[in-house]
Amino acid sequence: MSVLSSEVIAQIDQWIQKYPPEQRRSAVLPGLLMAQEANGGWLSADVITAVADYLNIPPIAAFEVASFYSMYELAPIGKHKISVCTNIACQLAGCQTIIEHLEQRCATQLGATSADGQYTLRSVECMGACIHAPMLEVNKQYHENLTLEKVDALLSQLTNEGASS
Repeated sequence: MSVLSSEVIAQIDQWIQKYPPEQRRSAVLPGLLMAQEANGGWLSADVITAVADYLNIPPIAAFEVASFYSMYELAPIGKHKISVCTNIACQLAGCQTIIEHLEQRCATQLGATSADGQYTLRSVECMGACIHAPMLEVNKQYHENLTLEKVDALLSQLTNEGASS
């Protein structure tokens, strides 16, 4: 059995076609993202190596990409990945208060996953929404102009979605 499913391979092939044949390595970023999505939200060493092998690049090249960008997870994560922008605009707008509130409400620390596996809290650099600081991303959706009340409403919504599924 292959580490990469036929669906992931087909998606990678679509990206490979966008580049000249000698540049198939250019598909490493989307290839890793698709493999991560199919692997429950994280990249194991086997998955990274499989993507590298499929793209005919040295495994270390794929590991360098996976370990450099914050969009890749190298360990299992919670059901809800919450990425809080901590760049200067968000710092000035009070992201530290938002982080402390999230740590309390989610029962975990920044950079960790809650014991119940529901939340992973991450700090990320600029997410390109400085005018709407402070902001965070959860489950690939931006939430801007945060207040503690907005964070509480978001967490309640995530809890309710989990209860109904």
